[in-house]
Amino acid sequence: MAVKRVSPEEARDLIEKDGWLYVDVRSAPEFEAGHPTGAYNVPLLHRGPGGMSPNPDFLPTMEKTFPRDAKIVVGCQSGGRSLQAASMLLAAGYGSVVDQRAGFGGTVGPGGRPEPGWGPKGLPTSRTAEPGRSFEELRSRG
Repeated sequence: MAVKRVSPEEARDLIEKDGWLYVDVRSAPEFEAGHPTGAYNVPLLHRGPGGMSPNPDFLPTMEKTFPRDAKIVVGCQSGGRSLQAASMLLAAGYGSVVDQRAGFGGTVGPGGRPEPGWGPKGLPTSRTAEPGRSFEELRSRG
């Protein structure tokens, strides 16, 4: 199943108008440096001394936090990790998952043109997770 990709503005509209949830799959330090307001943090990869490594708790944390019928927008820094995470979620049986193109920081779009992400577009951001939405809190839920 192909992953539907949306612009930062389309992602914002899904969240604000249609009740979708934003899941930021960047590492906890990246999330803490700035993220879409109201986002949940469930890292796909962890950043360590040797670089990025897979987070074995990604899918288990998603499964205990969000029902399979949840409407989820997935985002990362530039769009690569979120596309991978969205594909994993669809394969795991989630039915309403979209990937937010260009991530939080932006990327290079078709034709080599820069495509600004959530932050550079001036959409609502925060440096503090709302209660119960940090990875530590989500992972520790029973």
